[in-house]
Amino acid sequence: MAREQFGICAEPNLHGSYLLFNVLDDKNAFIRAALSRLPALFDDYADRYSEANLIGVVAIGAAYWDEFYPQARPDSLASFPAMHSGDRVAPSDSYDIYVEIRSDRADVNHIVSTKICQLFAESVELSEQIQAFRFLDGRDLTGFVDGTENPQGLHRREVALVKEQDQPLFAGGSYLHVQRYEHNIRLWNSLAEHEQEDVYGRTKYDNIEYKSENKPLTAHTKRTSLKDENGNSLEILRQSMPYGDMKRKGLFFVSYCHSPKPFELMLKSMVHGDGEGHSDHLLKYTQAETGAAFFAPSLNFLKALAEN
Repeated sequence: MAREQFGICAEPNLHGSYLLFNVLDDKNAFIRAALSRLPALFDDYADRYSEANLIGVVAIGAAYWDEFYPQARPDSLASFPAMHSGDRVAPSDSYDIYVEIRSDRADVNHIVSTKICQLFAESVELSEQIQAFRFLDGRDLTGFVDGTENPQGLHRREVALVKEQDQPLFAGGSYLHVQRYEHNIRLWNSLAEHEQEDVYGRTKYDNIEYKSENKPLTAHTKRTSLKDENGNSLEILRQSMPYGDMKRKGLFFVSYCHSPKPFELMLKSMVHGDGEGHSDHLLKYTQAETGAAFFAPSLNFLKALAEN
């Protein structure tokens, strides 16, 4: 039975480090061997610093997958769905390797990040790194609670993980989309509190969602609360975290799912709207600077790389 990477469905941590790499030419065999060692590396440091609740996830970029593992490909793995409508933009970028490190200690994240870069050595270029943190009681830097619609308990696995009967080789894996949003905090703070609440469709401090009849069609919760053709709610598992300093502030958005479709439909609803001019008004105050698609394979798959 396939074992998923624990970090996919783990509960939130206090600190996050996100590393995005591109592989240099002719280094694929080295990378496969290195990735096969990452689960043991995560386990080692999780034991060494047990109080930190360290978790890690590694994923392979959509454009790199065929070069990395030409024998087979996850059925629905595709490039990030770039979108543009008016001044709303969701760009698409290409990264080969994604590593997510989360724990309750920033120094442990730094230690593990350093070890991973040493393990990859001269085989990769570190294209982007994000240092993120938990803000208050799980809020975005806009002041609103983030991820309130996340699945809970065992349902997280049902939402996030590919099932054995769907793709046996990739069972326990997950389709991953990431975006780095940068907020216009000054513009956001120019709004009155009730105006901010209308943008989200829920109250700010006590996090109570508006009743459906009171929710603007442009509210973030309206644009991302979608149903499929059978009336079932479309769900993703978010593992997003805020990042920033005194110059820039934003959200590193992370979405895991058993299929890329729910995320794509939510993003389309945000950027393009409902066909009647109702797009997500949150995008007036935050801009996606990056966007990339990956597949996070099971632990079984990663460990078997050393044999291929």
